[in-house]
Amino acid sequence: MPKAHYKFTGVGKRKNAIARVYMNKGDGAVSVNRRDFEEYFPTQIQQMSAMRALNLTSTRGKYDIYVRVIGGGVSAQAEAVNYGISKALLEVDPELRTVLKPAGFLSRDARIKERKKYGQPGARKKFQYSKR
Repeated sequence: MPKAHYKFTGVGKRKNAIARVYMNKGDGAVSVNRRDFEEYFPTQIQQMSAMRALNLTSTRGKYDIYVRVIGGGVSAQAEAVNYGISKALLEVDPELRTVLKPAGFLSRDARIKERKKYGQPGARKKFQYSKR
């Protein structure tokens, strides 16, 4: 996967997942980490989550997409892929911003796991309190 062969790129992040998306005009072949798209994202919900930007802009099947994704869980990875595809689509056609922005696909979802605090078993949970 030489980077020079791909014309449009986008990086998407969600939680700890980072997706690097490479796009070119083509027949709609999608591969994730050198595996088939349906094999990498087995459930229909994850597949839909990853391809929402293409479905919204009616560009599914018009681009060959190669994705390198690391970190996070499978759902976070699917959302990171969607964000990366959205950014790559902006490189293809800046006019798509009017469609993608209201749908919220160009906003980084900054929610991450809250850290555990000392003196407690978790981020918010407290140890059991005994009055007597």
